[in-house]
Amino acid sequence: MSPSVSPNFFSEKEVARHCTKDSCWVLLGTRVYDVTGFLRMHPGGEALILRRSGTDISRELEGPPHRHSENARRWMEQYYIGELDRDSTQDRQTLRERRKVPEHVREEEVSGANLCSKVDPETDLVDWEKPLAWQVGHLGENYDTWVHQPVDRPIRLFESPLMEASTKTSWYMVPIVWMPLVFYLSWYCYNILAQEKTRFSLTTEYTFLVHRYSFPILFMFGMFLWSFIEYCIHRFVFHMRPPAHNYYLITLHFLLHGQHHKSPFDGSRLVFPPGLASPVIAGFYLLIRQLFPEGVGLSIFVGGLCGYVVYDMIHYYLHYGAPRKGSYMYGLKAYHVKHHFEHQTAGFGITTTFWDHPFNTLIPDETFDKSQ
Repeated sequence: MSPSVSPNFFSEKEVARHCTKDSCWVLLGTRVYDVTGFLRMHPGGEALILRRSGTDISRELEGPPHRHSENARRWMEQYYIGELDRDSTQDRQTLRERRKVPEHVREEEVSGANLCSKVDPETDLVDWEKPLAWQVGHLGENYDTWVHQPVDRPIRLFESPLMEASTKTSWYMVPIVWMPLVFYLSWYCYNILAQEKTRFSLTTEYTFLVHRYSFPILFMFGMFLWSFIEYCIHRFVFHMRPPAHNYYLITLHFLLHGQHHKSPFDGSRLVFPPGLASPVIAGFYLLIRQLFPEGVGLSIFVGGLCGYVVYDMIHYYLHYGAPRKGSYMYGLKAYHVKHHFEHQTAGFGITTTFWDHPFNTLIPDETFDKSQ
């Protein structure tokens, strides 16, 4: 809401009525937010917000258990709809009195909230009415800061409808396209190994027979190898730091991954379109065929391909799923959200945090002053 526009005012009773999945409002000081559209995206689950609907969540933003980042606060401002009208609660205790929060604490929290303004399309560094692909390269040294200030709005990359459509896909297209290939190649590899003609050479003088029962081991090795490739691509390709003076590298980074960080909940761009993924997958196939005998190489490749499908499905789920609290996926979702909103230079593992440990890119656990 523009500062020049008078805000809407709502009574405490009006705010309290919006406490369902269909309409959920919360307060930050005296500021009112309609977070209905954010319920599904919240990393802690929609229940955490619904339990606090109609109340002031200032302390929850500060933690524990989680201190929300500046990007998270800026994101929150996108849902601002007005102010709490305290004059309408003359016959009842005010929200401040009921929660027994000291005056000086309340004023600090309100002033802190006002510092976190949302990204205004009218004053942003790009023109949101036009495709962004050819604009971002002109941002120069402002690009890195801009691209890591996420917004809750769709992004149009290209003017051409065909080019734009090629960058989008539904999540279910990934398993529909690739899993039949996984099943076929698994059957094919097993039958090749079953012929007991595949030999693997450790040296020019020593070779050994690869038994058909080795297929599950080779398949799992392929999945493990993919997790390393996933980490490397995410860290060194998707999170490269393009030089501020290089228009083309900035544009390339934005098309590969920057647009995902700018709009992390754009559901049509959370998985890689099969058409664009095909050349990369074909390249890995040709490489592995050169390095290993057919039965061995294909077994590793098909395991890696399955790992890729699992990766894309998990990535989509981490953005839109609602895992059970305390589960592995719950922790992974919180970890990935921290990567988007607070630690963009760490937390590169998607399906697992395993590789973040040896390469020292693990997102640190939060600590709080217990004396507070």
